Amino acid sequence: MKIGTDAVLLGAWAPVAQQPFSILDIGAGTGVLSLMLAQRSQAEVIDAFEIDDKAYEQCVANFEQSDWGDRLFCYHASLEEFVDEIDDQYDLIVCNPPFYVEDYKTNDDARDLARFQDALPFEHLVEGASKLLTDDGIFAVIIPHKEEEHFIKLASAVKLFPNRILHIKGHHGSEIKRSILEFSFLESETQTKLLTIENQRHDYTEDYINLTKDFYLKM
Repeated sequence: MKIGTDAVLLGAWAPVAQQPFSILDIGAGTGVLSLMLAQRSQAEVIDAFEIDDKAYEQCVANFEQSDWGDRLFCYHASLEEFVDEIDDQYDLIVCNPPFYVEDYKTNDDARDLARFQDALPFEHLVEGASKLLTDDGIFAVIIPHKEEEHFIKLASAVKLFPNRILHIKGHHGSEIKRSILEFSFLESETQTKLLTIENQRHDYTEDYINLTKDFYLKM
């Protein structure tokens, strides 16, 4: 599976200034978020889990071939299995969750499983994150902007509150397409910012370049 812009944005934006000791990547896919956070942080434990067989195998291979293999580990499990079996909690949890059947349906069953929202309902995601997060930890997720209000409501039901939000637009004339949300158990005034990716096709904005340049060979 190709590396998508959503994963790059979340991996570059997720907060590491608090110097997390442990990081969890929910539904890791091929592991790009974990690898980015390994590059950005000194976290000693970076765990991930993935339910799809092929994505899991690729994730493990990517971890083993990286410069940070000694800090990275991927479990072959669903969120429900992981929550039931793992007693650890994490200082930072990240997730680029599956989105929508009507938006992403393809003829590739494996890709559909990875992208279908019913593979990881938002209700299950926020509940699982709340159980796996340390008391002063941070949960960061990227979702379609149209789901922002609904997701915040679900999170608040498990005492997770939005501290920072980044709205993403493809270009200056387009609508907001994605929301990256940072939650914690601490209720505070939400800081909201806007990021536009392109001025025009393949002409990236200064904000996007500054956020992601450490992860592109050519930018």
